[in-house]
Amino acid sequence: MATRARSGLLGELSAEFVGTMILILIGVGVVAQVVGGGALTDPKGGLGGHDSIAWAWGLGVTLGVYVAARLSGAHLNPAVTLTLAVFKGFDWKKVAPYALAQTAGAFVAALLVRWNYSEILGHADPGHTIKTQTVFATLPGNGSLTAGVHEWGAFRDQVIGTAILLILILAVTDVLNTAPRANLGPFIVGLIVVAIGMAYGANAGYAINPARDLGPRLASYITGYSTAWRDQWGNLYFWVPIVGPLIGGVLGGAIYKIFVGRFLPDAPPEPPGRAPASEPAAEV
Repeated sequence: MATRARSGLLGELSAEFVGTMILILIGVGVVAQVVGGGALTDPKGGLGGHDSIAWAWGLGVTLGVYVAARLSGAHLNPAVTLTLAVFKGFDWKKVAPYALAQTAGAFVAALLVRWNYSEILGHADPGHTIKTQTVFATLPGNGSLTAGVHEWGAFRDQVIGTAILLILILAVTDVLNTAPRANLGPFIVGLIVVAIGMAYGANAGYAINPARDLGPRLASYITGYSTAWRDQWGNLYFWVPIVGPLIGGVLGGAIYKIFVGRFLPDAPPEPPGRAPASEPAAEV
């Protein structure tokens, strides 16, 4: 049989689109179930809570990475793509296309969740207000008026949370460090997201991913959420989960490189008498 043609950039972008779509189908889907469906149970909140949301987001990351990793490396996040370009030699010409593919995947997935949960969201929140806006996009203090978190507090949180994310992603994918074996990398990355969600979810809903927030935010806006670009205080907010993670990702990459990466030993040479590792066989 003929060797399958190399996919090139189109295949990479297709993988980023579908991988991010899987992430958002599960992540936004669980929030729709907990927030929308939970508002209609008796007593309220009968379809899960913060922990189920954190676990589902982590599993969404794991499964999205398994979908896309072979073709694109499964960034699924513009902050990851930018950080890899800054510190790991990822091609700068691919940064914008990857980010667009990731955002498009998140947008399409959010539209599907919006459609699938249209009856529940319509009954839980007929006016499509801030009450269920958190299904699709993050808000300071998760929309609370009593938490006292505004856009700059949320911005700080997004920088810190994404820095943690990239420190850990770089650590577990660095072959010179103690990278997981047996194809467990995606599972460990999912656990990283679970941990961040459980520890840093109160101030800004741990978007830590510009595509994760912008794509669903746009989807909610065009399907009836007129306040999608603002927070519960009326402030223009959409920029926070975009700019914060991009800065935080690069900061995390710098921290890993300065404090860990530059001290790791180089890969050892092949033992004498060993043949060099061969390239994997082409798929047929």
